Amino acid sequence: MGEQETGRANVRVTEARALRALAHPARIEIVEHLNVSGTSVTATEVAGMVGLSPSATSYHLRELAKYGLVEQAPGQGDGRERRWRSTGGSLWIDGDASQPEAVAAERALIDLYMNRDQERLREWAARQHDEPVEWREASALMGQQLLVTAEELVEINEKVRGLLEPYRVRDRHEEKPAGARRVVIQYAAFPMG
Repeated sequence: MGEQETGRANVRVTEARALRALAHPARIEIVEHLNVSGTSVTATEVAGMVGLSPSATSYHLRELAKYGLVEQAPGQGDGRERRWRSTGGSLWIDGDASQPEAVAAERALIDLYMNRDQERLREWAARQHDEPVEWREASALMGQQLLVTAEELVEINEKVRGLLEPYRVRDRHEEKPAGARRVVIQYAAFPMG
């Protein structure tokens, strides 16, 4: 697919309009692919991944660019194809809590992410017995309850993030270890009611 960018900053999405622009399944997949892979793509290259036509994908890319979520990348040839890349290394959703429309847009976007993640988990559960035993044994679904302060939870989150960082797809894309597969880790840490 194209060039790989590393060392890019996080993109923080706070405005209601940007949150609403992102709250579309195809747009989430596009942004996630670009953030995870660090590559640049054309609308045609990403169209099959999101199940849309190149013209529809091009429209979504332009909409994402309006809000600074993707940007045009340098071309890789005769300049006739428009390439796109992420504007950052990861996406941080942080709606302005003082603006009700931003809170509502953030909730809609989080619902979309949660539904997608639940579907991924259901797909794994349905196919896990067809997977090699080493992948079944390496996989985990766990939940634990902790008793922590807010400061301790921040520390835990930072440690988890640091633990995962060396294994990011975009950083290992060029030198993928033998037998490596993409793995999703769904992590949530929040106070109970």
